[in-house]
Amino acid sequence: MDNLVTAFILSIVEGLTEYLPVSSSGHLILAGHLLNFTGNKADTFEVVIQLGAILAVVVLYRKRFIGLVRPQPYVRFAGMRGICLLLLTSLPACVLGLLLHAHIKQYLFRPSTVLIALVVGALCMIFAEHRNRKPTCITLDDMTPRLALGIGCFQCLALWPGFSRSAATIMGGMLLGAKRPLAAEYSFIAAVPVMVAATGYDMLKNFAQFSAADIPFFLIGIGGSFVSALLAVKIFISLTQRLSLTPFAIYRLVLAPFVYYFMV
Repeated sequence: MDNLVTAFILSIVEGLTEYLPVSSSGHLILAGHLLNFTGNKADTFEVVIQLGAILAVVVLYRKRFIGLVRPQPYVRFAGMRGICLLLLTSLPACVLGLLLHAHIKQYLFRPSTVLIALVVGALCMIFAEHRNRKPTCITLDDMTPRLALGIGCFQCLALWPGFSRSAATIMGGMLLGAKRPLAAEYSFIAAVPVMVAATGYDMLKNFAQFSAADIPFFLIGIGGSFVSALLAVKIFISLTQRLSLTPFAIYRLVLAPFVYYFMV
């Protein structure tokens, strides 16, 4: 497999962008093309290193995840209720992703489709910020089945590389009545079951492509994405208290011409 420097660079890209509304898959596809690291192995590597980003969220929100199996009194997002809410959010993307997995890999994992998704996602984020709907859900304990399922439907947009799972779920939550910090927090937690399912499916399907010699490559990728995702999530949560999604949308629009010039 390619050298360990490539694994390290891609792991930092993954960790920093996985939970920001800028599209980790889009950035990884673009970084992979710049590093000349493409093909089936590259696609699988980019999925597997998400394990580090998943672990980062589990560590940061460990009390919430522990509460799913050991609920505390007066905590509504816990126990079976919390699990059912996460299942409602995860179900649409898992079903659609399973049905369309091969087509997504074949037709959407390319710079031209990432370019379109960057622009469309940015415009949707700006629309969500300027819709001026008064939030009805402020904390995780205010989450309802309707809101959880609605966010899950928006999450399906993340199957389009370049759109961003974080952008889809945050803007979906805001449009459906969640306060921005809640929408961001729930997008991180709700990403875990979907990412575990996608990563596990891809690893099982492509396990035969790899050997013991690839283990260091994957360990560096997972470790780098874990550390960088920890930092990214902490910083982003603090920013959502003061900043809107608009700066991230502008970043996507600024990035799009460079994608067109260098990649398409």
